[in-house]
Amino acid sequence: MNPIVLKRIYEPYDESDGYRILIDRLWPRGHSKTDARLSAWLKEIAPSPELRKWFNHQPERFEVFRERYLHELRTHDAQLQAIDKIIDWVEKGPVTLLYGAKDPTFNHANVLMEEIKLRLNHSDCTH
Repeated sequence: MNPIVLKRIYEPYDESDGYRILIDRLWPRGHSKTDARLSAWLKEIAPSPELRKWFNHQPERFEVFRERYLHELRTHDAQLQAIDKIIDWVEKGPVTLLYGAKDPTFNHANVLMEEIKLRLNHSDCTH
């Protein structure tokens, strides 16, 4: 399987990034679209605006946020379809999921990565 990694969008581009996908609903402040060198921007895969605003990057809310975001990822058609796109890209080459959050631990990108890896492992078991 090809690698899939998380990276802050503010980190420099690297040839090994492969397919670069922005997974935030909002464009990251202070970063140009040219510098981002995106392959895709999947706004629809980000948490709903209501959930994002409620979480407000507060670590003490992360576990509840994680559960609610996983529920969204598993029940909303647009998010399910976006995950399928990412899985298709991973099958073709390396993928880098880009996010803008400052905190590398308590953010939606980690939850999304958890769900993608779960789906990838599940699909490996069914083949």
